[in-house]
Amino acid sequence: MSQDNGGMGGDLSQFSMLDLFRMEADSQTQILTDGLLAMERLKNDASAVESMMRAAHSIKGAASIVGLEVVVQVAHSMEDAFIAAQHGKLALTPNRVDVLLAGVDLILQLSRLQDSGVDAWLAANETLIKQTLDSIATIAFLPEPVNLQAEMGWMQQAPAPAPAPAFPVGELPIAPTPAPVPAEEVPIDRRASAAGAKAQNFDKLLSLASESRINAHQMHPFIQNLQRFKRNQASLAAVIEQLHEAISNSTDPKLKELSLLALQKTQPLKQFVLEHIADTEAYERRLLAVSQGMVDEVLTMRMRPFRDGVQPFPRMVRDLARSLGKDVQLQIIGEDTLVDRDILARIESPLNHMLRNAIDHGMDSAVERIAAGKPGAGTIVLEAKHRAGMLSIEISDDGKGVDLEKIRTRVIDRKMASAPMAAAMSGAELLEFLFLPAFSLKENTTEISGRGVGLDIVHETIRSQNGTVRIESELGVGFRTFITLPLTQSIVRALVVDVKGEAYAVPIVQVERVIKVPQTAIHTLENKQFFDFGGEHLGLVSAAQVLELGETDASSAELSVVVIGSGARRYALVVDAINGEQSLAVQAIDPIFGKMRDISAAALLDNGDPVLILDVPDLLLSIDKLLHDGGLHQLTRADHTERRKTKRVLVVDDSLTVREMERKLLQSRGFLVDIAIDGIDGWNVVRSGEYDLVITDVDMPRMDGIELVALIKKDIHLHKLPVMIVSYKDRPEDRARGLSAGADYYLTKGSFHDETLLDAVSDLIGDAHR
Repeated sequence: MSQDNGGMGGDLSQFSMLDLFRMEADSQTQILTDGLLAMERLKNDASAVESMMRAAHSIKGAASIVGLEVVVQVAHSMEDAFIAAQHGKLALTPNRVDVLLAGVDLILQLSRLQDSGVDAWLAANETLIKQTLDSIATIAFLPEPVNLQAEMGWMQQAPAPAPAPAFPVGELPIAPTPAPVPAEEVPIDRRASAAGAKAQNFDKLLSLASESRINAHQMHPFIQNLQRFKRNQASLAAVIEQLHEAISNSTDPKLKELSLLALQKTQPLKQFVLEHIADTEAYERRLLAVSQGMVDEVLTMRMRPFRDGVQPFPRMVRDLARSLGKDVQLQIIGEDTLVDRDILARIESPLNHMLRNAIDHGMDSAVERIAAGKPGAGTIVLEAKHRAGMLSIEISDDGKGVDLEKIRTRVIDRKMASAPMAAAMSGAELLEFLFLPAFSLKENTTEISGRGVGLDIVHETIRSQNGTVRIESELGVGFRTFITLPLTQSIVRALVVDVKGEAYAVPIVQVERVIKVPQTAIHTLENKQFFDFGGEHLGLVSAAQVLELGETDASSAELSVVVIGSGARRYALVVDAINGEQSLAVQAIDPIFGKMRDISAAALLDNGDPVLILDVPDLLLSIDKLLHDGGLHQLTRADHTERRKTKRVLVVDDSLTVREMERKLLQSRGFLVDIAIDGIDGWNVVRSGEYDLVITDVDMPRMDGIELVALIKKDIHLHKLPVMIVSYKDRPEDRARGLSAGADYYLTKGSFHDETLLDAVSDLIGDAHR
């Protein structure tokens, strides 16, 4: 057998004969599927017929060895059909391809059964097997499809009739697609453990290769020191030469001799340093080339051709279109484009969703297409290529496109925007609504698409892979989707920034722009700061605040800004410094830390320093939360002094209603208020800012208020910070427990009203202004 055995070095002794047959069936049935789809379109593709004959013959022989007589019969009947097609006696029309594809499905179904489950499955599916074999045997008697292109001539001057299925699939005398194999009958893949070990080996190799590259980069400062030494040596040699010239006029022969000797000894030293610097630089170049080559080779081990992830799509598109009475073909361009195997696995579902949407939403029936002057068969093109160091995937169809006015109407109907605002939206802005959850233009939901799912799943999945999605549409012409992804998740090209003395990396694919913003260009509206960015008011957000590292020092005349996000969720992230781009070998964070908010992974910089890689989608959620809660700090220089004149209160409560009520009460008295949604969140926030008071609930997830109070009172920097507990628990023992933990005030939610809370705050910290 010539198929890939999963990188096991050709050692097949660990597999049973049925395992080997299963591996061969997977390979040969794919050849049959590809060939049948090609024949359906190209009609007289001799090479496709030849390859299908060989595949059917191979399956027949392999099935005979393992005793699967039903597969032998199916493969033999299919082989007879291919021979008839090769001699021009049988046209492989869509109806006949349906029958042969049902035979392929039956072979694949049988090949995936365990030894012990074959007899039981055969007995339970005797009718299905007989129907499939009879359908293949009588394949020549199936009706030919109607030639719609020829029949449509009389319709040029008449309105198109109501669309009808071009091919009445439900009436075909073919076997239905076999049901999925029950879970208990699916064999355990014995290659799983080998694959896991292989992944671990890859991670170790990548780690070693990246360390080698870092060590190679660390040669550079060493060479810079050598260059500095060379310059100092040259200065010393010049001084010695000047000294020799001065002494040459002396009458002391001993002094002349010594100065000449010193001058002579400088020459070999200069030559020695020059030669060794050249050798060291050459060594650095070789080391960098070898270490980079190691990284590239290790990454190549994870790369798979794009075809490996999209092989089922042509069959899926063809079958789904026929079930809807449509004629659609899928063209795949760039099948040899290499993609990281993990990315390939994760984008399979989004691509599947986009293709199904294109068939169900975008493609009209053959009757409607021909009436509109288009070919009866619709075309979807799926193209993958490398562009600018990224993986670019484009999905385009020649369907009816999206009616922008329909989106505009739906937006107004759902009160997502006012009529004047919707009227002013551009086409690109309207198309962004398709990415929102539960936004669909389908009037009637189906099992195929339009179930309120929309494109939000596609959008979120691609974003989770550090990618971007953009869509375009032209009514009556078609729909296009542009997806950009990293070539691999193991190496990420990132922008390295400095925030409060710490290095952070932002995946470059998620960086829209890096700019310097003058203080004079910053405007304030409703306590939010922004600047003009290409005619758009772009909000400024402190990276230090979002990452809970304190406040940004905005004393310089210009702010360093990284623009992230897209559409309405685009923000200008203010950082302390931009340190340039680097390619980073991604290292997973130890699971003991759990999911760290706003952080996706870690890496080592070229100089060996650790860096955290920001999770931009998570970061955008954190920014949204700050905006919603009104907790964003201002950044202008005048703001810092002003803020310190106003006292700050942190409200910690898992109830949105209570949080908002307390926040509004405190803000009405002039206090600056930040909020936290539970004890852990409150502990992180209180350590990152300067607060005059903490108000906390008791019963909260992850960490309760008593634990939070205890942590605050034990902290060397926070132990003097006043803490008020506001809780529904009003028993004496509850109050005693809170006060014994260190709380300065205990108030019950059931008894206080507005003035009670404000009076308690006033007792603890006085008025809002210092």
